[in-house]
Amino acid sequence: MSAALLSACAQPGRILGTAQGDLALPEGFEVAFNHRSDRRYRSPLTGQQRPGDDLEAFLRKALLEARQEVLMAVQELALPDLADTLIALHRRGVTVKVILENTYSTPWSRTHAADLSEHGRRRLDQLRRLADRDGDGQLSLEERRRGDAVALLQRAGVPLIDDTADGSRGSGLMHHKFVVIDGRIVVTGSANLTASGLHGDAGAPRSRGNVNHLLQIHSAELAGLFAEEFALMWGDGPGGASDSRFGRGKPERPARRVMVHGTPVEVLFAPHSPRGERHGLALIGTTLAAAEKEIDMALFVFSAQSLTEVIAERVSRGVRVRLVADPGFATRSFSEVLDLLGVALPDRRCAIEAGNAPLQRGLQGVGTPRLARGDKLHHKVAVVDGSRVISGSFNWSPAAAHTNDETLLVIHSPLLAAHFTREMNRLWSGADLGISAALRRRMDRDRRRCGNAGAP
Repeated sequence: MSAALLSACAQPGRILGTAQGDLALPEGFEVAFNHRSDRRYRSPLTGQQRPGDDLEAFLRKALLEARQEVLMAVQELALPDLADTLIALHRRGVTVKVILENTYSTPWSRTHAADLSEHGRRRLDQLRRLADRDGDGQLSLEERRRGDAVALLQRAGVPLIDDTADGSRGSGLMHHKFVVIDGRIVVTGSANLTASGLHGDAGAPRSRGNVNHLLQIHSAELAGLFAEEFALMWGDGPGGASDSRFGRGKPERPARRVMVHGTPVEVLFAPHSPRGERHGLALIGTTLAAAEKEIDMALFVFSAQSLTEVIAERVSRGVRVRLVADPGFATRSFSEVLDLLGVALPDRRCAIEAGNAPLQRGLQGVGTPRLARGDKLHHKVAVVDGSRVISGSFNWSPAAAHTNDETLLVIHSPLLAAHFTREMNRLWSGADLGISAALRRRMDRDRRRCGNAGAP
């Protein structure tokens, strides 16, 4: 790494492009961002007004339009008010079916901290805090009963399965985040249906939740593709034969294109074999490779070396690149954010990841946004040439492409792209770019710990 690059300090991003205010949307689309600065709502956690769109209200409004069927496939559902909405629909005669990831399908009120991992114990503590409506530090029987979304669904008889319904221990992750309403509306995006995913962490008033978005798309043809994916996973439902299909047990399907009121939308459901060329990383790579002017990215996980190679090639052709990545993942040893910065970090065994190839000259337009403690940048988003949007549950990783149940969308719309560019501008403003002070300290610690193992 050059001395000039090492001496470069992190610099804040500069706002470019569209000002705040209402932007037009393509017909059939709605989009909401829980951290946007030009909208406000009352937080259900604190009761205070806060910036952003209320993603929970956004989804609930769509659900209340249901007259026949709601198909929900989400990694986690831990919001009692949303559970109550589903229960009300179920009791009204609407067919409601729910698929969860197996890690989150057991009611938290029936678990014990001693049986959980450290992550599980932290999650349980958060859920208990959220259920403690009177704030006295003790959970009454009524608070336990009312505060557990999964238990509420089970008691009401709402049909629910997880990714062990195929007879396995579960897929890599049932990571979908989509809802299909009456075969004509799809709600999808990056958000998990939890307080931390939408509103913030309990007991942390500065927290505003993980940075997320949701899309609502009105299209019977697109809804049909999502319903097909749901049907593969659902099989014959709870208590039936092990004919559900998750992960690599599902048939591999290529990306399919539909028109939503004149807007082309490509949709791909993962996973796929790494030996083929129809997987999600290939679709993302093809989309990025077509960039002629600019690529904006806001990413939670970025660990796919093949996409770094595509980005580097585009940069060599004069394409401008801006990337903001989640601070917690950006400095992990397998992070491709490091490669784009021209940095290699060893893992806990002082080993460099196999095939690691940091750029000889790190990019200046790469960094991390400034977030409240505990909040994560959870988008999986790119905007290419201000005209194409990559969205969905799909993190930019081999696991997303080849193991998990995931949704990946490529939407061809300058109007929609403008909304995501505005979100990128917001994240970019004040972001720490280049080699931050925190990253430099990490590099120094690793050199002391591992010698020259951290040098590219």
